[in-house]
Amino acid sequence: ESGTYTYESTNDEGCINVATLTLVINNSSTSQESATSCDSYDWNGVTYTESGTYTYESTNDEGCTNVATLTLTINSSTSSQETVTACDSYEWNGTIYYESGVYLYESSNDVGCSNIDILNLTINNSTTSQESATACDSYDWNGVTYTESGVYTFNTTNQFGCDSTATLNLTINTASSSSIEAIA
Repeated sequence: ESGTYTYESTNDEGCINVATLTLVINNSSTSQESATSCDSYDWNGVTYTESGTYTYESTNDEGCTNVATLTLTINSSTSSQETVTACDSYEWNGTIYYESGVYLYESSNDVGCSNIDILNLTINNSTTSQESATACDSYDWNGVTYTESGVYTFNTTNQFGCDSTATLNLTINTASSSSIEAIA
């Protein structure tokens, strides 16, 4: 402890010698801190990327040792990536996309850190075609024989697996027959 202390002794001549000590004891100090961070944490000039307990030793105002202790929790950001092929459009995270591309969606994960979802999107389009035809009596189109004029459609899938609609504008002319009576 700090204080004033005396020590009495006898010197070589046999007289009393009093020594007085005024003592100041400075104390070392300690501190503790807890922190939670995403991905990394800077503390006393050092960047930490892993959870753990870390100490930092320095000198306090009284010239004694100061030991600071950090209890650190590092939570990680997350990311995910998906590849999707769709026909005409694709809805992802509340947005409808009509073109192929790479799209990002940023949110927070369960531990409050950044979460980035990456979508690699390929949009294939549906196709349509139209044709007109004129025939006598009947017309064969996509495996069906038509005998009347009209507009007909045929639905299938294209090479990308998307809808393909073909439309036929058909005119059927009926062959006429005539009979000739001959009088002899």
